[in-house]
Amino acid sequence: MNKDLWQPSATIETLHQRGKMLAAIRQFFADKAVLEVDVPVLSQAAVCDPFIDTMRVEYRHFVEDSPIDYFLQSSPEYAMKRLLAAGSGCIYQMSKVFRNGEIGHRHNPEFTMLEWYRLGFDEQQLMDEVSALIEAVTGIGDFSRIRYTALFKRYLGLDIDSASDAQLAQTMREHIEVSGDYDRDGWLNLLMSHCIEPKLTGAVFIYDYPASQAALARVKIDEQGVAVAARFELFIDGVELANGYHELTDSQEQAKRFAADQSQRQQLALPQRPLESRLVAALSHGMPDCAGVALGVDRLLMLALGKDHIKQVMPFDITRA
Repeated sequence: MNKDLWQPSATIETLHQRGKMLAAIRQFFADKAVLEVDVPVLSQAAVCDPFIDTMRVEYRHFVEDSPIDYFLQSSPEYAMKRLLAAGSGCIYQMSKVFRNGEIGHRHNPEFTMLEWYRLGFDEQQLMDEVSALIEAVTGIGDFSRIRYTALFKRYLGLDIDSASDAQLAQTMREHIEVSGDYDRDGWLNLLMSHCIEPKLTGAVFIYDYPASQAALARVKIDEQGVAVAARFELFIDGVELANGYHELTDSQEQAKRFAADQSQRQQLALPQRPLESRLVAALSHGMPDCAGVALGVDRLLMLALGKDHIKQVMPFDITRA
């Protein structure tokens, strides 16, 4: 261990600015009477999303006992939804979350996530509130919105409603050399991350994602009669900052999606994780109609302060932890 790494990765001035921003976020929700909650970091279940690797830890009731597997939360979402089903009302949490295999200029394995849920909101109303929060904290006030399909037409000239998987692959390979093959969503994700996101300027909400990318959002029928996910993402100057849903409340559909994710993990030879059956039970009990969003606080501070590395806005990054 390098003894020279005792100092913080962010400057003390930046940490003062960070503290002021966290206080401003809490004040924003206090003014709206949204309850701050503090759900556990440890869970007996793990997210089954094939693209997130949850950190596993060992717990013993007594030191001589055999270990029990627990998982560090990659998001407080499941536990927060259990609170919603129990009657909490509108809630938010700002806490540490953990993800394996995520390190770089915009990623640290341990980072701060802001997540909140608003009863009676749909995804459009929640986009309004995300805009208001960011403006209150950073001063950024100019936001645009574009549908997912319109985004591909604007930047790549692709009509993804009619384009075949082969056409998506060809378009991708015209821009960047890609080895291997992918399913439809795989090609769409590559085109988004490599060809579209770098071109995004300003604050842009992308909404009405393909139904196959609904994750934990409900699926709706758009004006053209096409099934789409009631989901949005916010990018600021090409940096993904927030991901929101008009939340799924159907317990049977949630169970099917968990099973599909677990099946995909198996096909990809990824570790099988215990499914969060308590969330399915909570939805069966009844979760109120709501919209929810997760926002990366460290990235928000990076944008607000003009920093180009996440370690510059946190007290100690992974190399100094």
